[in-house]
Amino acid sequence: MNPCPCGTGRTYALCCGRYHAGEAAPDAEALMRSRYSAFVTGNADYLRATWHPDTRPDELGLDAPGAQKTAWLGLTVKSHRVTGPETAEVEFVARYRVGGGSAVRLHERSRFVRIDERWLYVDGEHR
Repeated sequence: MNPCPCGTGRTYALCCGRYHAGEAAPDAEALMRSRYSAFVTGNADYLRATWHPDTRPDELGLDAPGAQKTAWLGLTVKSHRVTGPETAEVEFVARYRVGGGSAVRLHERSRFVRIDERWLYVDGEHR
């Protein structure tokens, strides 16, 4: 069994893997979880494809030469809130470690918008 990195307890193939393969995420929480899994697996193409073009950075730095490896340690979704017919927010805590450094806790409230039946990450506010 290949557990999904996002922590749902399902297999990767039945969870985030299907979104990475092209299926549209049904809601903002599923997209956020699949983006976390994309960070874990180094899937920069998926991250770019699911980032709103108005806020998407030119480079993600996931595969920059000489960059220290990031070890993703876990994800906790604190809330998922629909804020409008095509908008939502997801609050989460992701834990990671860069190189041999101390673990870092990223607490963010992310904003998402649905365009053409696909959810996109817009931006996030660190808490």
